Amino acid sequence: MSVGSTSSGSTVGETSPAAGGWREGGPNGRREWVDGVLAGLPLPGLPAVEAPGTSGGPPPGLPVRVAYETWGTLNPERSNAVLVLHALTGDSHVVGGVEPGHPTPGWWDGLIGPGLPLDPARWFVVAPNVLGGCQGTTGPWSVAPDGRPWGARFPRISVRDQVAAEVLLADALGIDAWAAVVGGSMGGMRALEWAVSLPDRVKSLLVLAAPAASTAEQIALASAQLHAIRLDPVAGMGVARRIAHLSYRSEPELTARFGRERQADGRFAVESYLDHHAEKLIRRFDPESYVVLTEAMNGHDVGLGRGGVRAALARVTARTIVAGIDSDRLYPLPQQAEIADGVGVDLRVVKSDFGHDGFLIEVEQVGALVAELLADLPA
Repeated sequence: MSVGSTSSGSTVGETSPAAGGWREGGPNGRREWVDGVLAGLPLPGLPAVEAPGTSGGPPPGLPVRVAYETWGTLNPERSNAVLVLHALTGDSHVVGGVEPGHPTPGWWDGLIGPGLPLDPARWFVVAPNVLGGCQGTTGPWSVAPDGRPWGARFPRISVRDQVAAEVLLADALGIDAWAAVVGGSMGGMRALEWAVSLPDRVKSLLVLAAPAASTAEQIALASAQLHAIRLDPVAGMGVARRIAHLSYRSEPELTARFGRERQADGRFAVESYLDHHAEKLIRRFDPESYVVLTEAMNGHDVGLGRGGVRAALARVTARTIVAGIDSDRLYPLPQQAEIADGVGVDLRVVKSDFGHDGFLIEVEQVGALVAELLADLPA
């Protein structure tokens, strides 16, 4: 594995053959694709790319392919579309089983399906894989305009760039405004950015377990993970996952489940638990994508260039629900309280022993919030 430096200063492999993720030529699964160009993203050392349908000089920009999955049918008025946005190591496979092209089951089973809050008989649900990811959307493993994989050369991107890629998808699908945008954790960052930057295109909004801006502590925690990956992309991602997973769960839950219990080999049971999650992620995720996405999260700040967080939140016109997890130690409740206060709504609290991961686990409580958000919307 060769080692290089990204435009953002990351040092990871030029390619990561031992890492997981979807690769061109693999089973498509339920994925569909939209192609476009993100203007305004310079490509150092590469020729500019002409946007489809333009004439004249080609603007600089990143050619992107967005992978996505859908459930239901877009109505003639195009008013029933719901955008569901995944977290750091999620993907477009929100619900569904393991199948060719989808090595893991859906990450939010219980929200989409007949009789569920996002019923495909009523809603057209769209879930894209994020820009910079490794499950079909353009990222470090994608082929650059010079014919080689981007690898460590992949440009630095922001949450706003990720939303811009999702705008390309919405435009291609003919969706002028989403009935709802729903996201948790990193998906909540993008959901909030949608509502702040494009208020006319978001009718309702659920921000769950996410901040308006990443804090110094959160950036520092991520920095330790990035350093591990830069030392050894694949093994380091296992270390990064161990660090991250501690912030995803709560201390009371770990104590109740594992305490000081030891295994037959003398190791603490909680160590084996972290090993298991590290090995799972290595098999299905790419370390270069982990770096690109983590750096985007570190840079998340809806107030940047907009007069601060408070001024940015005042731009939101969507009917909004903001919710946090009472045991979340990664993005604790005061951060969701800041968003709720800025938008002018009451903070909702999901009760859970599972820490930050409660936004994925407490499907009944989260589903009730989604159902409430959509209850009075025409579809």
